Amino acid sequence: MESVSRAKRLFSTTLPMLFGVLSLMSFQLVDSAFIGQLGVLPLAAQGFTLPIQMIIIGIQVGLGIATTAVISRALGADKCNYAKQLGGLILLMGTLGVAGFALLLYALRHPILMLLDAPQSVFPVIDSYWIIWLVSAWAGAVLYFFYSIARANGNTLLPGSMMVVTSLLNLVLDPVFIFWLDWGINGAAVATLIAFGSGVVIVAPRVIRKGWISMAWHDLDIAKSVKSIGHIMGPAMISQLLPPVSSMLATKLLAGFGPTAVAAWALGSRFEFFAIVSVLALTMSMPPMVGRLLGKGDLTEIRHLVKLACQFVLGFQLLIAVVTWFAADPLAQLMTSDQQVTDILHWHLTLVPFSLGALGVCMLMVSITNALGRSYTALTISALRLFAFFLPCLWLGAQVAELYGLFVGALVGNILAGAVAYGMYRRAMAKLMTRKPL
Repeated sequence: MESVSRAKRLFSTTLPMLFGVLSLMSFQLVDSAFIGQLGVLPLAAQGFTLPIQMIIIGIQVGLGIATTAVISRALGADKCNYAKQLGGLILLMGTLGVAGFALLLYALRHPILMLLDAPQSVFPVIDSYWIIWLVSAWAGAVLYFFYSIARANGNTLLPGSMMVVTSLLNLVLDPVFIFWLDWGINGAAVATLIAFGSGVVIVAPRVIRKGWISMAWHDLDIAKSVKSIGHIMGPAMISQLLPPVSSMLATKLLAGFGPTAVAAWALGSRFEFFAIVSVLALTMSMPPMVGRLLGKGDLTEIRHLVKLACQFVLGFQLLIAVVTWFAADPLAQLMTSDQQVTDILHWHLTLVPFSLGALGVCMLMVSITNALGRSYTALTISALRLFAFFLPCLWLGAQVAELYGLFVGALVGNILAGAVAYGMYRRAMAKLMTRKPL
């Protein structure tokens, strides 16, 4: 009965975020499918954009983690006015910070592309695409900061429902701007900008009306508050920035096989994001549950809960991998009209999904160890996954069997990372059990 109750609690907590993340990933996958119909160059441009996009997402997620932590802590201590001030401070920091970073990225776009070994044919596409894409990325970051403030105040319905609304709006606008108006890949960025901008227009007034943010900082120690935010944001952001660094190195490796390989990798990566949507939802829903149980000192329940989540992730991802294996041909043809890209994407779809269960466990362990107050353990897991397993296996596979071997390397690297991550989580729990026996 306890296990059934535990499963119901985990399901009911995760479900709202599942719908939100699923809709978000669905629009990104369909967005890539639309771009895939435009040819190799737009797809390659998206492939070279992906690691930069992951950097921006890493910044906003790192600040989002800090937002939830500092605001919820203030509310728990009945410092409601301080929580509102923190909300306003975080919103201003994030809005200005991402805007400045976006301007820097556009100014350095050519050196970045050369660093990634991008062919000269991609440069003109990037020159026009990044102007609109960076503005849409900024709008998405601002919307995410509003979502984080809402979650920190205990409201998950607003961000969850708005993720669905903005995703549906993007899906409707994509074919209009990409094909009907014939704006190509730039049209995809315009559709995203309108969707995220509309989300900000809807969410911002609601957050303000709820009184969750305040710009009245006359009695706020801004330096101290920024320091407390940065103390949490720092390790979280570094952990979030490791994947884009890894992605840039992987893209550089793939560039040696030509633009078609980069394009196929971009599409396969988009599919992976969609395939692990349940894992992403769990990484958002479980930390508050683990944090509450840790506060109660109920470490045994944490172990049961994490074990249940890992069993679900491994079983569900295996099911997705089997379905993907059988549907690889029609999926690849649906996502791109280029035959060379289709052939490479088929390798990705038939190999890598079988390692997504292990990857999901690894991602979950990063989230759980952060919730346990072991931020450096979480950072170590992220670093080992990418730089001790994924990238070396990618490189070794490419040396042994070229492009096909690269995908085998991704499979092996993910499996090794998941096994090591779970072992590190168990050691962290053992230390906690020793220090604080129940």
